Amino acid sequence: MVVVLVAMSVVASACSSGTDEGQATTSQRETTTEVPSTHPSTTEETTTDPPTTSSTTTTVAETTTSTSTSTTTTTTAPPPPTDATTTTVAAPVAGAPNPACIYTIQSGDSLNAIITNLGDPAVSVDAVALENGIGDVNVITTGDPLDVCPGNGIDDISGALRAPPDTEPPAPETTPPPDPTTPDTVAAGTPLPSGIDAQQAKLNELFANKGLAPLTVDGRSGRLTRQQLCAARVALDIPASRNDMVPGSLEELALMQTNTLPTPPTAPVQAGRWALIDQTCQIMFVGDGPNNLVFVFPTSTGLPQYRTRDQAASRVFRYDPATANGGWHDSTQYPAASDNPLNGNMYKPLYFDNGQAIHGANTVPTSPASHGCARLHVADQDALINWLGLGDQKSQIWSDRGRIGLTVTIQGNY
Repeated sequence: MVVVLVAMSVVASACSSGTDEGQATTSQRETTTEVPSTHPSTTEETTTDPPTTSSTTTTVAETTTSTSTSTTTTTTAPPPPTDATTTTVAAPVAGAPNPACIYTIQSGDSLNAIITNLGDPAVSVDAVALENGIGDVNVITTGDPLDVCPGNGIDDISGALRAPPDTEPPAPETTPPPDPTTPDTVAAGTPLPSGIDAQQAKLNELFANKGLAPLTVDGRSGRLTRQQLCAARVALDIPASRNDMVPGSLEELALMQTNTLPTPPTAPVQAGRWALIDQTCQIMFVGDGPNNLVFVFPTSTGLPQYRTRDQAASRVFRYDPATANGGWHDSTQYPAASDNPLNGNMYKPLYFDNGQAIHGANTVPTSPASHGCARLHVADQDALINWLGLGDQKSQIWSDRGRIGLTVTIQGNY
């Protein structure tokens, strides 16, 4: 027996309920059709969802078609709500604190962490620092209130109107480093050593390995200390003087700030290898070019009646190694009966200006004592000859200025 179910319709009446914002209606229709089948019939249950109440209008449509072998379900999503929610924050009011913009700094807080926790990308660390007058963003104080609403023209902590802020937060106060162009300057606040003993120690430092004997650091000034003070003045372009250096004076400050002895500015550096003899100090500087000060020797120039003549870049023209007499040349102008350096003999002389010479002697006081030449200690004369490359020379050199290669300047008065 074949049973044909022509149609069955169930119409559910609509239900409605009122809300504060209007009426919402829910409708639903279900249709089920069975066709003949040779398989046992399958009964499907159709469930009608109860109506819902919402502040928006929702339509749900569901159609189900069934056979004995398959089920197809099509669902249409509800449309988006037609109304939106808008939140308005009340504008700050001048004259009263705004608690919503005040944060109290807790122990362990950092300004960066506070701003991060606010979660507002429009608020920056620099802006909050500027708003609160914070000079160093790494320094905040536990318990202090913080205005975290920058740029609104109001001090949210007190409610007072703000003046327009500066474009940048105030820079933290720092102590500037020493000027890199003056490396000899000591750090600010560190007192420089002062006094005769400090000067003696500094002179030993500056003249070390240059040819001057180290001074005894005892705080007592004598002729050797004053000779080296004079030499330091010449090198530092301070007027030459054999006077003591007053503790705390500007020239003492210049001395104590110097770490490397410079080439005297009056040295004939353009000539290559040079010697500068200062008669005020009774000192000879020797160097090569403008930046290579090699020796600083004590010297003794001519007595007043045999004054050593000033020179301006005179070339040495003769060298006498005096190999036949152990390096000692008897002066033809001041002959002596024997090779006694105390009586005018010269050790390995270097001649300039028509016969005056730089030569070795066994007596080199700190005052003028020669007959017009510039005396050096024998060991110092050997050091000078070897530096000039003449240590192995066995015979005299005449008029070969290029071979000797030394230019002499003499200045000052004792």
